[in-house]
Amino acid sequence: MKLPEHISPEQWQRVKKLADTQDTPFLVIDLENIRQKYLQLVQGFTYAQVYYAVKANPADEVIALLAELGSKFDIASTYELDKVLRHGVGSDRISFGNTIKKARDIRYFHDKGVTLFATDSEADLRNIAAEAPGARIYIRVLTEGSEGADWPLSRKFGCNPEMAVELAVLARELGLEPYGISFHVGSQQRDIDVWDGAIAKVKVIFDRLQQEFGIRMRMINMGGGFPASYLQKTNEFETYVEEITRFLHEDFGDEALEIILEPGRSLVGDAGVLVSEVVLISRKSSSALERWVYSDVGKFNGLIETLDEAIKYPLATDRDDDTDREEVILAGPTCDSVDIMYENYRYSLPLSLQSGDRLYWFSTGAYTTSYSSIEFNGFPPLKYYVV
Repeated sequence: MKLPEHISPEQWQRVKKLADTQDTPFLVIDLENIRQKYLQLVQGFTYAQVYYAVKANPADEVIALLAELGSKFDIASTYELDKVLRHGVGSDRISFGNTIKKARDIRYFHDKGVTLFATDSEADLRNIAAEAPGARIYIRVLTEGSEGADWPLSRKFGCNPEMAVELAVLARELGLEPYGISFHVGSQQRDIDVWDGAIAKVKVIFDRLQQEFGIRMRMINMGGGFPASYLQKTNEFETYVEEITRFLHEDFGDEALEIILEPGRSLVGDAGVLVSEVVLISRKSSSALERWVYSDVGKFNGLIETLDEAIKYPLATDRDDDTDREEVILAGPTCDSVDIMYENYRYSLPLSLQSGDRLYWFSTGAYTTSYSSIEFNGFPPLKYYVV
Protein backbone atom coordinates (compact mmCIF):
# COMPACT_ATOMS: atom_id res chain seq x y z
CA MET A 1 0.00 0.00 0.00
CA LYS A 2 1.29 3.46 -0.91
CA LEU A 3 0.75 5.78 2.04
CA PRO A 4 0.14 9.53 1.66
CA GLU A 5 3.28 11.56 2.28
CA HIS A 6 2.01 13.01 5.55
CA ILE A 7 1.44 9.56 7.11
CA SER A 8 4.55 8.23 8.79
CA PRO A 9 5.18 4.47 8.90
CA GLU A 10 4.94 4.69 12.70
CA GLN A 11 1.51 6.33 12.58
CA TRP A 12 0.28 3.79 10.04
CA GLN A 13 1.57 0.93 12.19
CA ARG A 14 -0.38 2.22 15.19
CA VAL A 15 -3.54 2.66 13.13
CA LYS A 16 -3.34 -0.63 11.22
CA LYS A 17 -2.67 -2.71 14.33
CA LEU A 18 -5.98 -1.57 15.82
CA ALA A 19 -7.88 -1.44 12.52
CA ASP A 20 -7.26 -5.11 11.79
CA THR A 21 -9.19 -6.08 14.92
CA GLN A 22 -12.39 -4.08 14.32
CA ASP A 23 -15.48 -4.34 12.13
CA THR A 24 -16.08 -1.45 9.73
CA PRO A 25 -16.89 1.36 9.47
CA PHE A 26 -14.88 3.22 12.11
CA LEU A 27 -12.45 6.06 12.60
CA VAL A 28 -9.02 5.64 14.18
CA ILE A 29 -7.60 8.78 15.82
CA ASP A 30 -3.86 8.99 16.42
CA LEU A 31 -3.39 11.22 19.47
CA GLU A 32 0.34 11.56 18.93
CA ASN A 33 -0.35 13.20 15.58
CA ILE A 34 -2.60 15.75 17.29
CA ARG A 35 0.06 16.42 19.91
CA GLN A 36 2.64 17.15 17.20
CA LYS A 37 0.23 19.39 15.29
CA TYR A 38 -0.54 21.41 18.42
CA LEU A 39 3.14 21.86 19.25
CA GLN A 40 3.85 22.89 15.67
CA LEU A 41 1.09 25.50 15.90
CA VAL A 42 2.18 27.09 19.18
CA GLN A 43 5.85 27.02 18.20
CA GLY A 44 5.03 28.68 14.88
CA PHE A 45 2.59 31.30 16.14
CA THR A 46 4.44 32.06 19.36
CA TYR A 47 2.46 35.28 19.85
CA ALA A 48 -1.01 33.71 19.54
CA GLN A 49 -3.42 31.87 21.80
CA VAL A 50 -4.93 28.65 20.48
CA TYR A 51 -8.65 28.03 20.98
CA TYR A 52 -9.42 24.56 19.63
CA ALA A 53 -12.68 24.46 17.64
CA VAL A 54 -14.34 21.55 19.45
CA LYS A 55 -16.86 20.99 16.66
CA ALA A 56 -14.10 19.57 14.45
CA ASN A 57 -13.75 16.49 16.65
CA PRO A 58 -15.41 16.45 20.08
CA ALA A 59 -13.91 13.14 21.23
CA ASP A 60 -13.22 13.20 24.97
CA GLU A 61 -9.72 11.86 24.38
CA VAL A 62 -8.95 14.73 22.00
CA ILE A 63 -10.29 17.33 24.43
CA ALA A 64 -8.35 15.78 27.32
CA LEU A 65 -5.09 15.82 25.37
CA LEU A 66 -5.44 19.43 24.24
CA ALA A 67 -6.52 20.53 27.72
CA GLU A 68 -3.38 18.94 29.12
CA LEU A 69 -1.24 20.71 26.50
CA GLY A 70 -2.68 24.08 27.55
CA SER A 71 -5.09 24.75 24.70
CA LYS A 72 -8.08 27.02 25.10
CA PHE A 73 -11.41 26.13 23.50
CA ASP A 74 -13.83 27.63 20.98
CA ILE A 75 -17.27 26.39 22.02
CA ALA A 76 -20.46 26.39 19.94
CA SER A 77 -23.12 25.06 22.34
CA THR A 78 -23.98 24.32 25.96
CA TYR A 79 -23.42 20.63 25.25
CA GLU A 80 -19.84 21.31 24.13
CA LEU A 81 -19.32 23.59 27.11
CA ASP A 82 -20.33 20.89 29.60
CA LYS A 83 -18.11 18.39 27.84
CA VAL A 84 -15.04 20.62 28.02
CA LEU A 85 -15.68 21.68 31.62
CA ARG A 86 -15.72 18.02 32.65
CA HIS A 87 -12.05 17.90 31.69
CA GLY A 88 -11.14 20.52 34.27
CA VAL A 89 -10.86 23.40 31.80
CA GLY A 90 -11.41 26.76 33.49
CA SER A 91 -13.96 29.20 32.13
CA ASP A 92 -11.14 31.65 31.38
CA ARG A 93 -9.99 29.21 28.67
CA ILE A 94 -13.33 29.24 26.85
CA SER A 95 -14.93 31.42 24.19
CA PHE A 96 -18.56 31.18 23.08
CA GLY A 97 -17.77 31.47 19.40
CA ASN A 98 -21.20 30.85 17.90
CA THR A 99 -22.91 34.04 16.72
CA ILE A 100 -26.29 32.24 16.52
CA LYS A 101 -27.38 31.45 20.07
CA LYS A 102 -30.40 31.47 22.35
CA ALA A 103 -30.63 33.96 25.18
CA ARG A 104 -30.86 31.15 27.73
CA ASP A 105 -27.65 29.62 26.35
CA ILE A 106 -25.86 32.94 26.79
CA ARG A 107 -27.04 32.98 30.39
CA TYR A 108 -25.86 29.37 30.86
CA PHE A 109 -22.35 30.27 29.67
CA HIS A 110 -22.32 33.39 31.85
CA ASP A 111 -23.38 31.39 34.92
CA LYS A 112 -20.50 28.99 34.26
CA GLY A 113 -18.07 31.92 34.32
CA VAL A 114 -17.47 32.44 30.59
CA THR A 115 -16.86 36.11 29.76
CA LEU A 116 -15.83 36.06 26.08
CA PHE A 117 -18.61 36.04 23.46
CA ALA A 118 -18.77 36.34 19.67
CA THR A 119 -21.49 38.39 17.98
CA ASP A 120 -22.41 39.77 14.57
CA SER A 121 -25.87 41.29 15.02
CA GLU A 122 -27.72 43.82 17.17
CA ALA A 123 -30.29 41.30 18.40
CA ASP A 124 -27.59 38.91 19.62
CA LEU A 125 -25.62 41.76 21.19
CA ARG A 126 -28.64 42.89 23.18
CA ASN A 127 -29.17 39.32 24.37
CA ILE A 128 -25.56 39.22 25.57
CA ALA A 129 -26.01 42.50 27.41
CA ALA A 130 -29.15 41.17 29.12
CA GLU A 131 -27.88 37.68 29.99
CA ALA A 132 -24.11 38.20 30.40
CA PRO A 133 -23.67 41.74 31.73
CA GLY A 134 -20.14 43.11 31.52
CA ALA A 135 -19.00 40.44 29.05
CA ARG A 136 -16.19 40.99 26.58
CA ILE A 137 -17.44 40.75 23.02
CA TYR A 138 -15.72 40.31 19.71
CA ILE A 139 -17.49 41.09 16.47
CA ARG A 140 -17.25 38.80 13.48
CA VAL A 141 -16.90 40.50 10.11
CA LEU A 142 -17.53 39.14 6.65
CA THR A 143 -14.48 38.27 4.55
CA GLU A 144 -13.93 38.14 0.82
CA GLY A 145 -11.86 35.62 -1.09
CA SER A 146 -13.36 32.47 0.41
CA GLU A 147 -13.29 30.84 -3.03
CA GLY A 148 -9.78 29.72 -2.12
CA ALA A 149 -11.29 27.57 0.63
CA ASP A 150 -12.45 24.02 -0.02
CA TRP A 151 -15.20 24.54 2.59
CA PRO A 152 -16.24 28.24 2.45
CA LEU A 153 -17.81 29.88 5.51
CA SER A 154 -19.01 33.16 4.03
CA ARG A 155 -22.49 34.76 3.98
CA LYS A 156 -24.07 33.00 6.97
CA PHE A 157 -21.72 34.47 9.58
CA GLY A 158 -20.36 37.96 10.06
CA CYS A 159 -21.40 41.53 9.32
CA ASN A 160 -19.97 44.29 7.15
CA PRO A 161 -17.35 46.67 8.59
CA GLU A 162 -19.83 49.54 9.02
CA MET A 163 -22.07 47.38 11.18
CA ALA A 164 -19.05 46.13 13.13
CA VAL A 165 -18.32 49.73 14.11
CA GLU A 166 -21.95 50.31 15.07
CA LEU A 167 -22.02 47.14 17.19
CA ALA A 168 -18.85 48.08 19.04
CA VAL A 169 -20.31 51.48 19.93
CA LEU A 170 -23.59 49.89 21.00
CA ALA A 171 -21.74 47.32 23.09
CA ARG A 172 -20.13 50.08 25.11
CA GLU A 173 -23.49 51.79 25.57
CA LEU A 174 -24.96 48.50 26.84
CA GLY A 175 -22.23 48.05 29.44
CA LEU A 176 -20.30 45.41 27.55
CA GLU A 177 -16.60 45.57 26.69
CA PRO A 178 -15.97 45.87 22.93
CA TYR A 179 -12.87 43.69 22.95
CA GLY A 180 -11.99 42.62 19.44
CA ILE A 181 -12.82 41.68 15.88
CA SER A 182 -12.91 38.19 14.41
CA PHE A 183 -13.00 36.75 10.92
CA HIS A 184 -12.81 33.35 9.25
CA VAL A 185 -11.25 33.04 5.81
CA GLY A 186 -12.90 29.68 5.11
CA SER A 187 -12.01 26.14 6.11
CA GLN A 188 -9.13 24.47 4.26
CA GLN A 189 -8.04 27.82 2.87
CA ARG A 190 -5.29 27.43 0.29
CA ASP A 191 -4.94 31.11 -0.66
CA ILE A 192 -2.83 32.74 2.05
CA ASP A 193 -3.39 36.24 0.62
CA VAL A 194 -6.98 36.12 1.91
CA TRP A 195 -5.59 36.68 5.42
CA ASP A 196 -3.91 39.86 4.16
CA GLY A 197 -7.22 41.39 3.08
CA ALA A 198 -8.99 40.31 6.26
CA ILE A 199 -6.30 41.74 8.56
CA ALA A 200 -6.29 45.01 6.59
CA LYS A 201 -10.07 45.24 7.07
CA VAL A 202 -9.64 44.76 10.82
CA LYS A 203 -7.05 47.55 10.89
CA VAL A 204 -9.51 49.97 9.28
CA ILE A 205 -12.18 49.09 11.86
CA PHE A 206 -9.72 49.42 14.76
CA ASP A 207 -8.51 52.82 13.57
CA ARG A 208 -12.00 54.18 13.03
CA LEU A 209 -13.20 53.04 16.45
CA GLN A 210 -10.17 54.62 18.14
CA GLN A 211 -10.24 57.91 16.24
CA GLU A 212 -13.99 58.55 16.08
CA PHE A 213 -15.28 56.92 19.26
CA GLY A 214 -12.30 56.49 21.56
CA ILE A 215 -12.76 52.72 21.62
CA ARG A 216 -9.52 50.75 21.65
CA MET A 217 -9.93 47.18 20.48
CA ARG A 218 -7.44 44.74 22.00
CA MET A 219 -7.92 41.44 20.21
CA ILE A 220 -7.95 39.93 16.71
CA ASN A 221 -9.50 36.48 16.38
CA MET A 222 -8.29 35.05 13.07
CA GLY A 223 -10.46 31.94 13.27
CA GLY A 224 -9.30 28.78 11.57
CA GLY A 225 -8.63 27.99 7.93
CA PHE A 226 -5.28 26.23 8.13
CA PRO A 227 -5.33 23.09 6.00
CA ALA A 228 -5.19 19.36 6.55
CA SER A 229 -3.48 17.08 4.02
CA TYR A 230 -6.09 16.30 1.36
CA LEU A 231 -5.51 15.68 -2.34
CA GLN A 232 -5.29 19.31 -3.40
CA LYS A 233 -1.92 20.90 -2.81
CA THR A 234 -1.43 23.49 -0.07
CA ASN A 235 1.52 25.54 1.10
CA GLU A 236 3.72 24.26 3.90
CA PHE A 237 2.62 25.27 7.39
CA GLU A 238 5.76 27.39 7.80
CA THR A 239 4.66 29.50 4.83
CA TYR A 240 1.32 30.24 6.51
CA VAL A 241 3.18 31.31 9.65
CA GLU A 242 5.64 33.56 7.80
CA GLU A 243 3.05 35.26 5.59
CA ILE A 244 0.35 35.81 8.22
CA THR A 245 2.93 37.14 10.66
CA ARG A 246 4.14 39.54 7.97
CA PHE A 247 0.58 40.71 7.26
CA LEU A 248 0.01 41.43 10.94
CA HIS A 249 3.26 43.35 11.28
CA GLU A 250 2.62 45.42 8.14
CA ASP A 251 -0.74 46.61 9.45
CA PHE A 252 -0.20 46.73 13.21
CA GLY A 253 3.58 46.98 13.67
CA ASP A 254 4.61 46.24 17.25
CA GLU A 255 1.22 47.17 18.70
CA ALA A 256 0.40 45.00 21.72
CA LEU A 257 -2.58 42.90 20.66
CA GLU A 258 -4.08 39.62 21.75
CA ILE A 259 -4.13 37.27 18.75
CA ILE A 260 -6.44 34.25 18.80
CA LEU A 261 -6.41 31.25 16.47
CA GLU A 262 -9.28 28.77 16.31
CA PRO A 263 -7.88 25.71 14.54
CA GLY A 264 -9.99 22.60 14.10
CA ARG A 265 -9.28 20.82 10.84
CA SER A 266 -5.55 21.54 10.88
CA LEU A 267 -5.17 20.14 14.40
CA VAL A 268 -7.11 16.89 14.12
CA GLY A 269 -7.68 16.20 10.41
CA ASP A 270 -4.46 14.34 9.66
CA ALA A 271 -4.80 12.29 12.85
CA GLY A 272 -7.76 10.31 11.51
CA VAL A 273 -8.03 7.27 9.26
CA LEU A 274 -11.57 6.20 8.41
CA VAL A 275 -11.73 2.49 7.65
CA SER A 276 -14.60 1.22 5.52
CA GLU A 277 -15.52 -1.91 3.58
CA VAL A 278 -16.58 -2.35 -0.02
CA VAL A 279 -20.18 -3.52 0.08
CA LEU A 280 -20.80 -3.90 -3.65
CA ILE A 281 -19.22 -3.24 -7.04
CA SER A 282 -21.46 -2.95 -10.07
CA ARG A 283 -22.02 -1.47 -13.52
CA LYS A 284 -25.33 -0.07 -14.74
CA SER A 285 -25.25 -2.09 -17.98
CA SER A 286 -23.08 -4.69 -19.66
CA SER A 287 -21.47 -1.97 -21.77
CA ALA A 288 -21.21 0.73 -19.07
CA LEU A 289 -17.80 2.28 -18.72
CA GLU A 290 -18.42 3.45 -15.17
CA ARG A 291 -17.81 1.08 -12.29
CA TRP A 292 -19.73 1.92 -9.12
CA VAL A 293 -18.06 1.13 -5.80
CA TYR A 294 -20.38 1.19 -2.79
CA SER A 295 -18.76 1.62 0.61
CA ASP A 296 -20.30 0.99 4.04
CA VAL A 297 -19.56 4.62 4.87
CA GLY A 298 -21.01 7.57 2.99
CA LYS A 299 -22.32 11.11 3.28
CA PHE A 300 -24.63 10.33 6.20
CA ASN A 301 -22.22 8.41 8.41
CA GLY A 302 -18.97 10.30 8.25
CA LEU A 303 -18.28 11.74 4.81
CA ILE A 304 -20.65 14.72 4.66
CA GLU A 305 -17.78 16.97 3.56
CA THR A 306 -17.79 15.18 0.22
CA LEU A 307 -20.93 17.27 -0.41
CA ASP A 308 -20.38 18.92 -3.79
CA GLU A 309 -17.12 16.94 -3.77
CA ALA A 310 -15.60 19.75 -1.70
CA ILE A 311 -13.12 17.74 0.34
CA LYS A 312 -11.12 15.08 -1.48
CA TYR A 313 -9.51 12.62 0.89
CA PRO A 314 -6.44 10.49 0.12
CA LEU A 315 -7.74 6.96 -0.39
CA ALA A 316 -5.98 3.59 -0.33
CA THR A 317 -6.81 -0.11 -0.50
CA ASP A 318 -5.00 -3.33 0.37
CA ARG A 319 -4.79 -4.04 -3.39
CA ASP A 320 -2.89 -0.91 -4.39
CA ASP A 321 0.00 -2.99 -5.75
CA ASP A 322 -2.30 -3.98 -8.61
CA THR A 323 -1.29 -1.78 -11.57
CA ASP A 324 -4.51 -2.53 -13.48
CA ARG A 325 -6.75 0.27 -12.34
CA GLU A 326 -9.93 2.00 -13.43
CA GLU A 327 -11.75 5.19 -12.53
CA VAL A 328 -14.79 4.62 -10.34
CA ILE A 329 -17.83 6.36 -8.91
CA LEU A 330 -17.78 6.15 -5.13
CA ALA A 331 -21.09 5.95 -3.28
CA GLY A 332 -22.37 5.22 0.22
CA PRO A 333 -24.64 2.47 1.54
CA THR A 334 -27.90 4.30 2.26
CA CYS A 335 -31.18 4.36 0.35
CA ASP A 336 -30.71 7.99 -0.64
CA SER A 337 -29.63 9.07 -4.11
CA VAL A 338 -27.69 11.99 -2.59
CA ASP A 339 -25.36 9.48 -0.96
CA ILE A 340 -22.75 9.63 -3.71
CA MET A 341 -19.36 10.93 -2.61
CA TYR A 342 -17.51 11.27 -5.90
CA GLU A 343 -19.08 11.12 -9.34
CA ASN A 344 -17.41 13.99 -11.19
CA TYR A 345 -14.01 13.61 -9.56
CA ARG A 346 -12.89 10.06 -10.32
CA TYR A 347 -10.65 8.01 -8.05
CA SER A 348 -8.69 5.30 -9.83
CA LEU A 349 -8.99 2.01 -7.93
CA PRO A 350 -7.61 -1.50 -8.66
CA LEU A 351 -9.63 -3.65 -11.04
CA SER A 352 -9.10 -6.53 -8.62
CA LEU A 353 -11.07 -4.71 -5.90
CA GLN A 354 -13.81 -6.93 -4.47
CA SER A 355 -16.70 -6.81 -2.03
CA GLY A 356 -15.31 -7.20 1.46
CA ASP A 357 -12.07 -5.32 0.70
CA ARG A 358 -11.19 -2.38 2.88
CA LEU A 359 -10.92 1.27 1.89
CA TYR A 360 -8.72 3.58 3.99
CA TRP A 361 -9.73 7.25 3.95
CA PHE A 362 -6.84 9.34 5.25
CA SER A 363 -6.99 12.78 6.92
CA THR A 364 -10.50 12.11 8.19
CA GLY A 365 -9.98 13.18 11.80
CA ALA A 366 -12.05 16.35 11.39
CA TYR A 367 -15.79 16.70 10.74
CA THR A 368 -16.48 12.98 10.37
CA THR A 369 -17.75 11.59 13.68
CA SER A 370 -19.20 15.00 14.58
CA TYR A 371 -21.22 15.13 11.34
CA SER A 372 -22.34 11.49 11.41
CA SER A 373 -26.11 10.91 11.52
CA ILE A 374 -27.71 9.21 14.51
CA GLU A 375 -29.81 6.54 12.79
CA PHE A 376 -30.42 7.33 9.14
CA ASN A 377 -31.49 4.11 7.39
CA GLY A 378 -30.76 2.35 10.66
CA PHE A 379 -27.02 2.94 10.39
CA PRO A 380 -25.51 3.81 13.78
CA PRO A 381 -23.23 6.77 14.39
CA LEU A 382 -19.64 6.34 13.22
CA LYS A 383 -17.54 4.54 15.82
CA TYR A 384 -14.12 5.80 16.74
CA TYR A 385 -11.07 4.44 18.51
CA VAL A 386 -7.92 6.19 19.69
CA VAL A 387 -4.32 5.05 19.56
